[in-house]
Amino acid sequence: MLNYVWLALILLGFASAVYLDVSDISSNKFRNDEQLECIVSFASEFRNQNSFDTKILISKKTFSEFYGQSIENDLTIPVKLTKTNQKDIYQSFIKIDNSFPDIWREIAAASGKDDDLIGKVHLTSPIDSAKYSAKITLQSVSFVFLKKVTNEAIKIAGTAVEIALGLIGLMAMWLGVMKVAEDAGLIKIIANFIKPVTKRIFPEIPPDHPAIGSMVMNISANMLGLGNAATPFGLKAMEELDTLNPNKGTATNSMITFLAINTAGLTLIPATAIAVRAAASSSDPTIIIGTTMFAAFCATLTGLTTAKLFHLISAGKEKFLETIKKNLKKILLVLLVIISLVAISSVGAFKFLSFIFNDTSFSIFKKTIEVISVIAIPVIIVAFIGFGAYKKVKVYEQFVEGAKEGFNIAVRIIPYLVAMLVAIAIFRAGGAMNNWLVPILKIITDPLGMPAEALPMALMRPLSGSGSLGIMAEIMKVHGPDSFIGILVSTFFGSTETTFYVLAVYFGAVNVKNTRYALPVGLIADVAGIIAALFIVTLLYG
Repeated sequence: MLNYVWLALILLGFASAVYLDVSDISSNKFRNDEQLECIVSFASEFRNQNSFDTKILISKKTFSEFYGQSIENDLTIPVKLTKTNQKDIYQSFIKIDNSFPDIWREIAAASGKDDDLIGKVHLTSPIDSAKYSAKITLQSVSFVFLKKVTNEAIKIAGTAVEIALGLIGLMAMWLGVMKVAEDAGLIKIIANFIKPVTKRIFPEIPPDHPAIGSMVMNISANMLGLGNAATPFGLKAMEELDTLNPNKGTATNSMITFLAINTAGLTLIPATAIAVRAAASSSDPTIIIGTTMFAAFCATLTGLTTAKLFHLISAGKEKFLETIKKNLKKILLVLLVIISLVAISSVGAFKFLSFIFNDTSFSIFKKTIEVISVIAIPVIIVAFIGFGAYKKVKVYEQFVEGAKEGFNIAVRIIPYLVAMLVAIAIFRAGGAMNNWLVPILKIITDPLGMPAEALPMALMRPLSGSGSLGIMAEIMKVHGPDSFIGILVSTFFGSTETTFYVLAVYFGAVNVKNTRYALPVGLIADVAGIIAALFIVTLLYG
């Protein structure tokens, strides 16, 4: 299925780019070769200079009529003018930033550097000794979206390699530590300790298999927000799971279940979202911890349930029906709990829970988790290496042996990472998401009460971590971090994961090309997390 989704991302992105570019050219959206009336500050001391800095003034009425886009205030624009061979015509150079109108920023981005705007100014008649009426003609631009597709695809391909190479050091360190712990028998001890849980979630894996320990370390690191440790543990877990794979290149049930937990983004402290909220001057950056935990738990539960259902369906109709009959009481109990939660929420009982959730006990819990997050990495390293030394393991030699695997894994994931990130970049840059996908999905999300401003964040989160981070920061800048929308998008970010990135990296590490139903499981978990986030944030802060 991932093959079809990958192809669809590329084709939709390209088709959208062509459609939008043709529309812009036919309507002359950027007013190519047309003159915009303005006033130039032109003091007498400038007359004999070949190049000088001055200002251009454009009224908001003139600008709005010219481009068909309204602006709030008149524009006063610093500009550098350079004489040309033609009388009263000057080459203009404008340095722009985010305060400039959107259409000018589009023109600048399409013509070269994002902050350079080049054109020509024609002085028409003097107003007084220091001002001239003038007309400015900006450089012609076309095929804006196709240029974006090209630039973003090239840029993200380099970024993908940087990401993979950046993992080499982390992979070497953590796999070295894991090798020492494995030889000392510590991983086996951890696996035996949590055997009652893992036996139910991963029945296909022997309880004492090394994959169990790696998966536990990965899940624990994710819960504590230790992303730099979680990825190496996860990749190591995938390698161990692949040793049990009878059909190399095809995802096993255990791999899909493990990735369902990863893509659900189960986290206790959403550190990145909290940091962005703090930077946006939130009065309470950590207010999203409770909502994030609730939404992430719902996403994880949904991901696991969906994965198990797909496992049963793939096993055949008879096996599916037999399992349903065998576990009918448990299924009815789960449904009863869900109905009870909905009923309790409908009468506002969670308002009381939110009161308890914000008192001193929650503050102590939050501080405890934060302390654990800080000390977890050094404690794990010292404990694992120390236990190895206690067990007479040659810790240095075994660390080096484990670290060698890190380089090989990091290099192996490069093609998969490049392929996935390039497809996502083409889809984003081509405008398919904002111009096609968002309007279609609004038909579904509007009845649910999701604000239209939050929908791009919900769609971007499974595709791109940096893209969703940028959207979240922009939304909080416009609406405020403590607004309903600000809290909602922060919860989206903390309670879901970049599903496409996770699948590309983790399956790429073991050369799995047939991902079976891993993608729909991950996306269903994402949808559950988004809906749960909308539900809890609306309930508590709506």
